Amino acid sequence: MLKKINFKAILLFISCFNISFLIAQDSTGLAGDHFSLEAALEMFKKAGSPEEFEKLINEENNKVNNLDLNEDGQVDFVKVNEYQDGDVRLFVLSVDVSEKETQDIAVIELEKTGEESAVVQIIGDEAIFGESQIIEPGSPDDYLKEEDDAKGNGPNPFLEAQTIVVNVWFWPCVRHVYTIGYRPWRSAWRWGYYPAWWIPRRPWGWSIWRPYRFAYAGPHVRFVHTRRCVGGHRIYAPYHRHSTIVKTRYAPAHRHYKVTKSKTTVTGPRGNKLTKSKTSVTGPRGNKVTRSKTSTGGNSGKVKQKRTSPRKK
Repeated sequence: MLKKINFKAILLFISCFNISFLIAQDSTGLAGDHFSLEAALEMFKKAGSPEEFEKLINEENNKVNNLDLNEDGQVDFVKVNEYQDGDVRLFVLSVDVSEKETQDIAVIELEKTGEESAVVQIIGDEAIFGESQIIEPGSPDDYLKEEDDAKGNGPNPFLEAQTIVVNVWFWPCVRHVYTIGYRPWRSAWRWGYYPAWWIPRRPWGWSIWRPYRFAYAGPHVRFVHTRRCVGGHRIYAPYHRHSTIVKTRYAPAHRHYKVTKSKTTVTGPRGNKLTKSKTSVTGPRGNKVTRSKTSTGGNSGKVKQKRTSPRKK
């Protein structure tokens, strides 16, 4: 019995990891395909200061950034600016698309929660990634909640993990920004003015960039749906910047992204298979229709439809 439970737990972990990894490898056509949030978080972990962090995410060898938002044939320089309010620190990653326009790529939200404890998340901008993507450090001690499908078709790969929040207080950059007398970091660089060590290069195509884009994926990071930094969104709102150039360029990709499909097949411990697919379409009047389909062993299952209409004023 014990062996069977362990086998199912291991299978669930492998299935969830592989599914999320394979789905993530599909190109969305959005700008976010060319920036690795996981890699940026890893650079923040390595950096000793925000200044060093800015350098690490722009160094070619670290494979963090492959953005070319203004289509000038050169990879963009990502600058970092810090804002703070009490125990909250925000590090905004952005690109100067032109002399007058700036586009935010992501924001790192850091909060000190105790004398020697702090939490951190990196949140990808909706304009870049199609929707807000929240990533935080993972722990090898995380436990996946195991739950069978209602019809006994094996483990459900869509369940969110029962996670352990990672304390990042001992990351060098975290300790640095909470020292007495510390002043928030402001990038010295802007459109047309860049550091001598930065050498612009041509962006890599998707086939070359894709392995680098997902090289930092793994159990040491995880996608979540909840912000842990209290008040982070409120503090960030006045500084949030969007570019009309970027919005116009990626408008077709965003329209396509409104119709999202996810489909996966998982083989359970008894050899049975569960296939789930979900489609969400935004109609011309703003109402949304969501269809979900579940099938077992290759046979078509029932289709459930839910329509949500906007409230009447």
